[in-house]
Formats: sequence, structure tokens, C-alpha cells
Amino acid sequence: MMREWYTAAELAEMNLPGLPTTKRGIHMMAQGSWKSRPRKGRGGGVEYHLSSLPATVQAKLIVRSTAVEKADNPECRTDDAARAARWAHYDSLPDNRKAKAKEKLATLQEVETLRLGGMPVDIAAQQVAALRGVGLSTIHSWRKKVAGVPKADWLPYLADQYTGRTATEECSPDAWEMIKGDYLRPEQPNFSQCYRNLMRAAKANGWSVPSERTLLRRLSSSVHPMVVVLRRKGQDAALRMYPALERDRSVFRAMEAVNTDGHVWDVRVEWPDGEIGRPCMVGFQDLYSGKLLSWRVDRSENTWAVRLAFGDMVEQYGIPEHCYFDNGRSFASKWLTGGVPNRYRFKVKEEEPVGIVTQMGVQVHWTTPYHGQSKPIERYWRDLAQNVARHPAFAGAWTGNTVANKPSNYGSKAIPIDKFLDVVASEIAEHNARAGRDTRVCRKVLSFDDAFEGSRKQSPVTRCSDEQRRLWMLAAEGIHVSRTDGVVKLMDNRYWAEWLHLHLGEKVVARFDPDFLWDGLEIYRLDGVYLGHADCLAPAGYNDAEAARTQSRARRQWLRGVKMQAEAEVRMSPDAVAALIPPHSPTPAPTGTVVALPRPVHDLRRTPVQTLTPAQEARREAMVHEFPSPAAPASVADEKRQRFARAQAAEAQLAAGGTLSDAEARWLAAYQKLPEYRALAAVAAEFGGAEIA
Repeated sequence: MMREWYTAAELAEMNLPGLPTTKRGIHMMAQGSWKSRPRKGRGGGVEYHLSSLPATVQAKLIVRSTAVEKADNPECRTDDAARAARWAHYDSLPDNRKAKAKEKLATLQEVETLRLGGMPVDIAAQQVAALRGVGLSTIHSWRKKVAGVPKADWLPYLADQYTGRTATEECSPDAWEMIKGDYLRPEQPNFSQCYRNLMRAAKANGWSVPSERTLLRRLSSSVHPMVVVLRRKGQDAALRMYPALERDRSVFRAMEAVNTDGHVWDVRVEWPDGEIGRPCMVGFQDLYSGKLLSWRVDRSENTWAVRLAFGDMVEQYGIPEHCYFDNGRSFASKWLTGGVPNRYRFKVKEEEPVGIVTQMGVQVHWTTPYHGQSKPIERYWRDLAQNVARHPAFAGAWTGNTVANKPSNYGSKAIPIDKFLDVVASEIAEHNARAGRDTRVCRKVLSFDDAFEGSRKQSPVTRCSDEQRRLWMLAAEGIHVSRTDGVVKLMDNRYWAEWLHLHLGEKVVARFDPDFLWDGLEIYRLDGVYLGHADCLAPAGYNDAEAARTQSRARRQWLRGVKMQAEAEVRMSPDAVAALIPPHSPTPAPTGTVVALPRPVHDLRRTPVQTLTPAQEARREAMVHEFPSPAAPASVADEKRQRFARAQAAEAQLAAGGTLSDAEARWLAAYQKLPEYRALAAVAAEFGGAEIA
């Protein structure tokens, strides 16, 4: 136990702060105000109680007394491992058991306070026990638990050490393995059904099996939840249990990095040709601010939509340094990202063309397929699907986000594509301008637009040139230039420029934006040489007189310019040209030295008559007699009669007792089986042999 009484000599020798260092000085400081008692033992004297000393002196004496007591009593020592184990056990307890330990600690602290005030321990314990309604023996048992333990560690030593019921009901090893094998499989069977299967097997094999609830608790406590999810729900579900990497996009600046992806709207729209379907949007989002920079809508996710959306972003905001692409077919097209060595789709060839994104010096990155966390734009699509796809203007056209989540008015309406685009454009602008965004950049204060503009003012912007702007336009190859007026026709529109007269009748390549056909075409030669821009010729109403006057005025001005150009080009009159042509003198006829004989002329239309000598005529007559004309072949009817007559002769010979050769007998047997024999025999029996002959 801690020492409570000290003599003046002992206090002086300890050289404690706040006390004199001599025995006389200690007595003078006490002067009857300190609690004292006569010292027992030889020499007598006076002892002073610990509670009478200054507070700093009390603290020093308590620390020294505890250290000496621990050093003298090995049983009271607490090493670091035991102390850590006690605190770990306390930390694992529920709050109700921790509260009980804190009540015990408060009780002992009250007893210790009274004891330090000079009250005997037994009396202090009795008073605290009566005040708190605790048994005196209980307080003494608590004091024994913390005997020799520093006060800072009393709390875990006062916590209950019981662990409850730990006995487990017996379960056969084979039964345990069977329930795990049946329950932990991808079909995700109900545990009750697995337990019924187990009981059937246990009855047949004599296994010992606990109750269903006991076995389920044992399975839940012994098999890790990660294993249960992996075995029952698959690898993807198990991966979702691992914390995702949180990427800080504030390391970028505006337009330093963008990401892109496609999104199929849950809205039925009607296209201009009457087809009804769900439109697909391709968009580019700034990674720093989260703002959607550009987007295009088409019937499906295709390379052309990606090209045009990329062009809109570059033309309005500039060229980014990094672009994070999905590894889909539309984004990995060689016309977009050709030349990137790590394009993990399609075969990368050395001779493939360099893509548009690669030509502009953008560093391409590929995100993990089917992993929405690697593309922040997926969150943007989710907001649009929740807030815009269910817009009141789309009532009746919303399809639901799953097959099982169709609304009751499914298929009752289809929104015209023009109206759909107007609503989407308005809602995207509102989404970008909404303040109080909860991101690291916006800090629940700014909007996507504010964060983007604030960073963009301080960031360098790389603008695209006119030549680069034409790269992302769509190309229509093999377009004919009219031989008459140089007009180029594309998608029921007419385009023209004066310089097209230099290419009348030729085939050219026209680059265009399908959503802005009225802006004109960029014309190239087939070998890729840029020729120029051709404006769109807008049609006019049949009775539009003002348009006719404007057209006539423009045509007169054009004709006047052509005439002036012609006058500037032709400076020599036809008379002057004729005067410069020298006259041509006739040349004398040549004298021939070789005379050709005339060729005989034959009448090829007359058939020539062949004349033979008497000897040739005699030889021809001899050959005619030697090789007479072949006799006419016998008819089919004659052949049938001959075969039947042969059969009758053979039968007559057999009837007369004669014999036939083996070959003749085989022929007769085979012939008698033929329909021909049976038919002729019936005719002979009915009408006699004369009819057959």
C-alpha cells in the first residue's frame, strides 16, 4: 500500500520542491497546522500525514511510492504487453460493460480521495459504499484488482473479464463441409433449403447436426463475409467491397484534362423520318470543374458523333492536354485515336492513319472498361437520367431505367427530336450553372460554370486553327461538281463558289457538319488538297419577288466581273491574231519511181463451180459404191417384237422337251419379269400372234 506518514528528517532528505531541506525548516513550516502523530519506535518524534503537505509534494511522493512498491513487489508489476492486452480487451467490450467499469472506477476514486484526506481506508470505503449502495466487500474486491496498478490503468482492470457462453454444439465435419459447399455457391440458395438438404444427408449418414439457427450463426462467425460474397455473388460484387480509390481532380486546371463517354437516354423520341427510338448522347466533360463542355445526339453511339462533339469542345474552349476515353468501338476508332500505340481495340497497324485527337497533340488515356468510377462523367449522366429524363416535358415518353421499372404510361408518347434537344440544352445549362456543388473545387459554394471560368482565366488556352477545325468535320467522298454551273449538291442542298468553275465535272471531297449544313462545305480534292469554302444556296419561295431581284442583281454583278476578267485576259483582237499567221505555200507533187502492178478483181458474191477431170469423176463414183449410205435403224416397236419372238421360240423349245443354253435360260428368266413381256403376252393371248406381228 502507499505510504501515508513521513518524518521531518525523511522529508528533508528527499529534497522535494516547495519544502525546506532541513529538519528544523520542516518543523517550522508545519507549526502545528499539519496533521501529525507521535512516531512509534526508538527515538520518538513526530510524523506528518501526506494530505497536509503541499499538492506538488503530494504528487511527487505518490509517484515515488508507487515506483518503489512496484519494484519491491514483482507480483504487482504490469509489463507493457499485459497492459496493452487489458486495454484491448476493454476496447472490445460493449458500451454497457464499459459503463459499469467506469462506475467502479468512480467509486474507487472517491475512496482514494477520502483516504488521501486522512480518513482510514475502511471508514472511507464504508462511507462510499453507503452513499453508492455498494457492498463493502465489493469495494475491497475492486481494490484488490487494482492493487499495484497505476491509477491511469485502473479502468481496464476493473472491467469484467467474463466472455459468456463459449461451448459449441457438436457438428460432424462432413456435415459442416456440406453446408458450406451447398450454401456458398453462385445460385445463392436459401439457407433453410440448404439445411433441409443437410438434414436428409445427416439422417442417411448418421451425422450430428445442431439446429438451423445455431449453424447459421456459426457460419456467419467463422466464414468471412468477403468469402460469402465472392462465392455467392461473384468477383465483381467482391471487388465492390474493396474501397475505391478517391481521385482528386483539383490537381488539374480548366481544360487541362477532359473525359468522355456515351449515354443512352431513357426517353422515346421521334426522328424526322418517323422512326421512334431512344437517342444516344456523346459528351465531353472538364475534369477540373465537372462542367459538361460539349455534346451531340444521334441514333447510336458512333465515331461521327464523337468527332463532332470533340470539335465543338475544341472550337469553343480550346484543345485539352489530356483526354480520358472509354475503350468502346466509337472512341477507339482509328479516325479518332489512330497512331496511339496502346489502343487496346482493333489491330494497330503501322500504316494506319493518324487520328484527329492524336494530330492535335492530345495525350490519350484509356479508362477501365465497365468501371464507372474511373469516369466522372458517369455521375453527370446519372444526374441527367434522374432529373432531365423525367422532365415534365417528357411525360409519357420516359421508358424507365430498367425493363422491370417501366411506368404505367410506357409507350404512350414520343417527343419530337427538336423539342427533345431544346429541353436537354436548357437543362444542361441549368445543371452547369447550379451553385453549391459538393466537390473539392466548388467547396459547396461555386457552380461548375464558376469553377471552370475562374480557373480558365488563369490558365493558358490552346486555340485551334482553321485547318484543324476542318479535321473533325464529316467527309463525303466522290461528290460531282456540276459541268454547267459548278454547283455541288449534298443532302438536298446546293453549294457554290466561283472557284468551283475551275473544277467543272470533277469529283471532290466535301467536309461538313450534319447539324449545320447551312454553314457551307469545305471542299477538298480527292488527293486531300484543300480547295476552299462553298456557301449554301438557300432556296426561295416560288412567288418571292425580292429573292428573285436579289438573285438577278448578284448574277449581273458576277457577270460584270467575269467580263472585266475576260477583257483583262484577252488583249489581242482576232484580226491581230490572223495577221500574225503566215500564209502557207503549196508544195509540188512528188515524182514516183516504182510502178505497182494492178491486182485482179474477183466477184466474191458468185459461188465458184468446181470442174473435175474424167479420172477424178470415175474415182468419186467408185467411192460412192464402196461406201453406201447406212440402213435406217430399226424402230423401237420392231425391237420389242423381236425380243418377244425370241422368248416365244425359247418357250416352245422348252415345251417340246428341248434344253436352252445357260445364257439363253438366264436371259429368258430375266425377260419374263419385265412389264414388256407381260404386256405382249397378254396381247398375244387376247388377240393372237398376228396382232403382235
